[in-house]
Parts: sequence; structure tokens; C-alpha cells
Amino acid sequence: MAKKQFQAESKRLLEMMINSIYTQKEIFLRELISNASDAIDKIYYKALTDDKLVFNKEDYYIKITPDKTNRTLTISDTGIGMTKDELENNLGVIAKSGSFAFKKENELKDGHNIIGQFGVGFYSAFMVADVVTVISKALGSEEAYKWESAGADGYTIEPCEKAAPGTEIILKIKENTEDDSYDEYLEEYRLRSIIKKYSDFIRYPIKMEVTRSKPKEGSDSEREEYVEEQTVNSMVPIWRRNKNELTAEDYENFYMEKRYGFDKPIKHIHISADGAVVYNAILYIPEKTPFDYYTKEYEKGLELYSNGVLIMEKCADLLPDYFSFVKGMVDSEDLSLNISRELLQHDKQLKLIAKNIKNRIKSTLQSLLKDEREKYEEFYKSFGRQLKFGVYSDFGANKEDLQDLLLFYSSKEKKLVTLDEYVSRMPEDQKYIYYAAGDSIERIDKLPQTELVADKGYEILYFTDDIDEFAIKMLMKYKEKEFKSVSSDDLGIETDAADKQAEAEESDNKELFEFMKNTLSDKVKEVKASKRLKSHPVCLSAAGEVSIEMEKILKAMPTGQDVKADKVLEINVQHEVFQSLKDAYQNDKDKLKLYTNLLYNQALLIEGLPIGDPVEFTNDICKIMV
Repeated sequence: MAKKQFQAESKRLLEMMINSIYTQKEIFLRELISNASDAIDKIYYKALTDDKLVFNKEDYYIKITPDKTNRTLTISDTGIGMTKDELENNLGVIAKSGSFAFKKENELKDGHNIIGQFGVGFYSAFMVADVVTVISKALGSEEAYKWESAGADGYTIEPCEKAAPGTEIILKIKENTEDDSYDEYLEEYRLRSIIKKYSDFIRYPIKMEVTRSKPKEGSDSEREEYVEEQTVNSMVPIWRRNKNELTAEDYENFYMEKRYGFDKPIKHIHISADGAVVYNAILYIPEKTPFDYYTKEYEKGLELYSNGVLIMEKCADLLPDYFSFVKGMVDSEDLSLNISRELLQHDKQLKLIAKNIKNRIKSTLQSLLKDEREKYEEFYKSFGRQLKFGVYSDFGANKEDLQDLLLFYSSKEKKLVTLDEYVSRMPEDQKYIYYAAGDSIERIDKLPQTELVADKGYEILYFTDDIDEFAIKMLMKYKEKEFKSVSSDDLGIETDAADKQAEAEESDNKELFEFMKNTLSDKVKEVKASKRLKSHPVCLSAAGEVSIEMEKILKAMPTGQDVKADKVLEINVQHEVFQSLKDAYQNDKDKLKLYTNLLYNQALLIEGLPIGDPVEFTNDICKIMV
């Protein structure tokens, strides 16, 4: 029998495709199953216009048969089959798709769609097979034909026997090499896992002989194996079912089956969009962070299906980074796929789906915050940090989307509050949204810098995440109210009698403060009388944009950025320690130097900053004890 040659272009394409188009060899099974599904769909469409043809869905299926002895894997279907000419044209000319031609000739309705369109998926079989044999009998034909090829060298076509219409693809699986094990494509469990992964929602049954076990007759402890034919795919995906038919348990089971997480999702979102772009999606907001969530190893993304066939396991383009915690899937027939059906072309459909998904996630979180506050706060404990990163990243481009989802601990309410709740409670004379940053709520409670703001009856937001202050600096203001740290040198609070006393003392003791500044050299920008302290003797404030808390965080980073806040040492002139400072300035300058260093180190400790020389500090304490 004469061997026919592929066209020159087809030959080069076949060689290139086998070696480079598909990144994972297991994809071949997805492609062949999709082709089989197309073949059955074609009968369905013919039945719409041919009264003699009755489409009974129960008669149509795909079957996978591994044969370890002969080292073959057979994929058979009860679809429309191919004539000799169709075998020649569809398989002899690579990238000529019978499905694509069928789509052009037939108007597709009723939610069915032909999956294949490029005509190259069939040739992915050569990634795992030395020889590919196709036995096919076209619907309504009396003749069957066998197409066979060992790759780029060419192919043969000859008549053969086949009882019923349909197609069998027989792969002679390659022998193992040092780099690749091909045995796995003959293993029942591996084939089932590939089908579950890529083709679980093909609308026709995918059947396999499955090994089971049962108690051995006459024995209580022994079991024996037997084989039975089973349907190994789910067929009807949950996202195509009517929402009214589904329960919360159905959604939770799907979450577990897909291994999106080991927790229980806090909320699910079921989208059935039928507008500029048609797609279905099921999204989940998890309860707990995955163990690797805040690491470089974490991969965001949703599963992406095209007409029920998995195209990408993690499509990152469907989620913004600040919603990277969302799990789930999207299925659309409108996507423009590339030739390998593995990667997505960045087109307007994808961008439109991504935008719609972002808006749905945002509105769902807003509803959760409004209607199920306890659940939202549980979610926020796990993923609030990511929302704050979203405010900070991209130069604040997303802050409008995220600002109303933020929560911070309130000094007054003693619980998490929104920015809107804070602003709605602000007294008329309050100019700023005040915040204090520190390692913990307990530590912030003891900060001397909070005294004046608290005494005025103003609420303070507590920032305990290292990202908090950076995010707020990017936010700048909320509802026209600027943010102000309680450690800022100017708190924007009107002066009272105590403040006027501080101003008078500072003016009268200008030389004292100058002496203390010179003692500390470049450690501080200024030493001055405090208008904020009531009971504490000393504190540090920041004069510039970089706060003391920000300095701590930047220094702790792996890059070890040497960024310093412009520190101001504030002295409480109403505290008895100030009289000791004045006495020392008049009578003992060395003692004043000692007091100055002690007060500065005390202020550092209050802020949680390291002392430059702990030995010197302990020696200074000893000096005042003798």
C-alpha cells in the first residue's frame, strides 16, 4: 500500500507541534476527547434539520480503553465518523479543521458548541504515540476506512471493517525514555485523573473499565477485584445548573471536589452572564489563608474552561492582585484561544470578563460587610492585609475600589470599624482622621502620643499591620478628611491654657532645649516643649512624611533600607522631670547631658526602637542611682 505524504507545510507544522506547541504531554487526551465530543455534537446538529435522524442522547458516548499487554490506548466514540475523503482532508492536511468548517456551515444553537477549530489537536497524539491508527465509519455510509501514521513520514488510508458509525483512535504508546515515562498513559488511575482534570464536564459520558473490589465469597477478611464499566466524568457542570436547584451544600461540595481549599468558603458567587460576553462562573471567598498565601510561591488565578473543557488551571488575568484570594472557575464559549488551547490570547472578551468578575467580588464583599458583619470580619482577619496592599500598590490606582472595604480597630468602639463609620461619628470641630501605629493594640493603648487626641474625645484608629500606614499615606484622605498620625508634630488641635504654658516655657527655656538638641547631635531634628503630653514625661514625634513606625518597618525589610524619620524629642513641661532639667541646666551641665540621653533612650523604648548603646544606657541608669 502506497504511503501518502503530508503537505510540506503540514510536515513542518507536525514536527514543530509535537516538539513545542503543547507544554504538557497529558493534553493529548483532552484534545482527543474534545474531538470525540465534537463528532457526537455533529450528529445532534444534523438531527435538527434531518427528520429521518433521531438524536437519542443515551446512545452516544466516548470510551477509553488502555491495553498494557499490547501497549495501546484506544479512544472511541459513537459520533458522526469520517468518510475516506474526510480522513484525507481532515487528517492529511494539518490545521484544516473539520469542526471549524462545520461551524461555518451550521448555525449552532441550544447551548451546544463545537469545541475544536484549529485541526491540530489530533496530532498531539504523536507526543505519546509512535503510531496513530484511526478507524472510522461515517454516518449513513456502508464503508469504513483505516488511517495510519507513524509521524511526519506520511500516512496510509485503506478500507477496513467497522460495524457501527463512529471513530476509534488507537495509539501505540511510546516506550519509556530516561526523561519521560509513557507507562502512565496506560494506567487506569492516571487516565481517570487526566479526564477529571480536563474533560470532566464534556456533555457525553466518558466510559472506562474500572477496577473495583468486593468481599471474597466465603471470607470475612479477604477481598477480590473485579472490573466494571463506569462513566468517569460528571457531564453536567454545576455552573450550568439552575441556581434555584442548588443548595449551599452543593456549592461547598464543589469547592471540596475541586480542592480549592481545605476550609469552608465564607461566600460563593454564581454568575450566569448573557450580554456583551457570555460566560458562567462560580467564585468562592475562602475563610482561611492558604499556608503559602503571603509567599512568592503562591499562584493566583481561576480555572478557565472553554465550553466545559479546561484550558488553564490558573488564569491570573481574571483576578486583580488585591482579590487574589478568590478561588473558582470561569467557563465561556466566547474566548479566542490560541492554537494549543493552553494559553489565552489577551483579547477584549477576557478583559471584559475580568472587569465584571472584579465588580461582582467587590459588591459581594460590600454586601457581606453590610449584612453579615461577623462573617466579613472573619474574612478580614485572613485577607484584610491583601486589601491594604491593593490600596498601596500601583500608586493607589485601586484605592477608590477598596477604601470602603477596610477595617481598623477603634480606640472608642474597641472593635473593628470602617472609615465611613469613623467619619460619621466625627465631632464638628475635628479636622482630621487620627491614627496611631504600633505592634499591637495593647502597645498603642500605652503610647504617650495618644493622650491629647484622646483627651479631646477624638476617636483613634489603631494600625497594627506593617502595611497600614503605607496604605493610608497612599489613600491621603477619605471623604475630604485627611489622615493624621498622633505622632505628627502638628496635630491640628486648637491650643488651650496648657498649650500656651508649653509655648511660654519653650520660649523662656530656649537655651535649655538647644543644649539638649546639641547633646543628642543628629539623633533628633529638634527638642521642644510638648503640647500633646499630659502625664508622660517624654515622647518622640515625627516632623516629616516618614513616621517613626514606617522607619521601623523599612529597616526590618530584607533590603534593609536606611530611611530615617525626622525625630523630634518632646518634653512635658508640666511634668516634675522638667524642673529637674531646668535645675541641671543651671547647676550641672554634665547631669543635664545624662538626663537628656536617658530621656531620649526612654522615648526610643516607648516606640519599640532599639537603643544605640545598651551598655551606656545601663551605666547612665546606675549613675543616677548613686
